[in-house]
Amino acid sequence: MTLDQTMLELKALSNEKVLQMNKKNGAHDNQFGVKLGDIRTVANKIKIDHALGLELWATGNIDARLLSTLIMKPKLFSIAELDNMVRSIRFTYESEWLYAYIIKLHPDKDKLREPWMLSTDPMSQRLGWSLTSGRVAREPEGIDIKALLDRIETEMPTADPLIQWTMNSTLANIGIYHPEYRERALSIGEKLGIYRDYPVSKGCTSPFVPIWINEMVKRQG
Repeated sequence: MTLDQTMLELKALSNEKVLQMNKKNGAHDNQFGVKLGDIRTVANKIKIDHALGLELWATGNIDARLLSTLIMKPKLFSIAELDNMVRSIRFTYESEWLYAYIIKLHPDKDKLREPWMLSTDPMSQRLGWSLTSGRVAREPEGIDIKALLDRIETEMPTADPLIQWTMNSTLANIGIYHPEYRERALSIGEKLGIYRDYPVSKGCTSPFVPIWINEMVKRQG
């Protein structure tokens, strides 16, 4: 498929309810409002087409960018290219899909982790903390967890909401996967109170750290 053909197909899948929901969640006007399932269907038709993915990303269109993350090859990106892509994001869905399907699979992703955590760009910081949350849970070697806890306790109360979410995930993973730091993680979560009253659907776990940690530890047996 060409860029023009793909954009026309996405436009034909426009859904007014999705469009308005995206706007409510902070999306800009460069979008069609395509259901996520429909975007995946288009991606399954295209398979892998890195060049087309780059063209789709360059449009700045939200639906095109989401689609692009599903058809590009993570290993083909340089660190500089990923950094530039993240700094161009203005809608969280884009950051989540880029993280899940490209960044998390990139062999040199850890080279971006600390620079992003220190960035003044909120989306870069958000993804830096996402990478850190993953490291804490799966590859904690070389991570100074005490320093992370100190930083979270100091910075999370006034952090941009974009960043708070992934800092909170890091705090929860410290408590879940590192028993020696669990009490402090619980204490920080209780003290800060972030997401204490966050609404959750039936059967879902609250993002409020004390509830989240205790529930996951209980499931671990």
